[in-house]
Amino acid sequence: MSQKSYDYIICGAGCAGLTFLYEIIPYANTANKKILVIDNSSKQENDRTWCFWEKDTSTYENLVTNQWDNLVFSENSISQTLNIEPYKYKMIRGIDFYNHIINFAKDYTNIDFIQTEIIEVSNASGKAVVKTTSNEFFSEYVFNSILFDKKIIETKNSLLQHFKGIVIETPHTAFNPKQATFMDFTVNQNNGLTFMYVLPMSSTKALVEYTLFTKNILKDEDYDEALKKYINKNLQITDYKILHSEFGIIPMTDYKFPTQKGNIINIGTAAGCVKPSSGFAFKFIQKHIKQIVTQLQKGKAPIIENTFNDKKFRLYDSVLLEVLAQNKMNGSDVFAAIFKKNPPQRVLKFLDNETTLLEDLKIMSSVPMKIFLPIALKKLFTNK
Repeated sequence: MSQKSYDYIICGAGCAGLTFLYEIIPYANTANKKILVIDNSSKQENDRTWCFWEKDTSTYENLVTNQWDNLVFSENSISQTLNIEPYKYKMIRGIDFYNHIINFAKDYTNIDFIQTEIIEVSNASGKAVVKTTSNEFFSEYVFNSILFDKKIIETKNSLLQHFKGIVIETPHTAFNPKQATFMDFTVNQNNGLTFMYVLPMSSTKALVEYTLFTKNILKDEDYDEALKKYINKNLQITDYKILHSEFGIIPMTDYKFPTQKGNIINIGTAAGCVKPSSGFAFKFIQKHIKQIVTQLQKGKAPIIENTFNDKKFRLYDSVLLEVLAQNKMNGSDVFAAIFKKNPPQRVLKFLDNETTLLEDLKIMSSVPMKIFLPIALKKLFTNK
């Protein structure tokens, strides 16, 4: 087994790994740092779509394929079209993100890419070690986004966010391209918390996604049947063709992810950058990576300590997870209450972990405190 050394090794070329690569290149180039990126995929397929909201333009603005000022929220007791300005809800296709960063990185001779399976990441003699099927690589730091042991996240209150999305095209006008359906809970809730996204790309094309927060995933045909039923009944579309489909599973857990072990720095899902109560990750990954890169640029260890704000929102997420996982309140009722009693800007700010304590209290007062408060107090004082 051959051995080779690098300054930084990136394990996993997904959102977190490629974000780190993109952000670190200017520093690595001037500091003569050699980087290796390892992934078992060629990253040549559009395997996912990221959606997020922000007020300003961002690093990846040129990759945004669609954006909306208005979001529709629907539940059996409420249906609202919400103007979210100054926020915009934005969509980036995975393949555009991969191509943009990989093509950019290919111009640098200090960056290598290898497509292979990673077996293990470990520490040895003050170095990080990455073992693949045929080689061992050593580095000053490994930035790892791979969750090697998925069982560790299976806590008492863990759920899976699983979804299937299809891009459909119709021969006639069927969508309002100026507004997106953020959550539609009017679908069958028998399997658990279930909702639909509808993200129009034009008046004749849209991404329709069936999403669930449950303990177990469904059979393949169940997703297809739910999508077909929603498109036919709710959207009243019978004539359409499917241009693309994607499927994903996101862990929703209150497991305390370790952000660092020796010279191994976890990023992305492996660092807990997926918001436990919603599954949103794109912006949290960007924030975390920028903090790490800033540390490296200062000549410091890339270790980010949890702040009071981090701990505060971790508690909120853990409480909501327990409510949902233990069926203490219908999930659609929780979200309906929050959206009904708060301006959408406050809700989006809360979901971004950016609200003040006063704003938090306003969100919390939207839901039945007799359900949420005992859980919060138990977690606060017993750490359970």
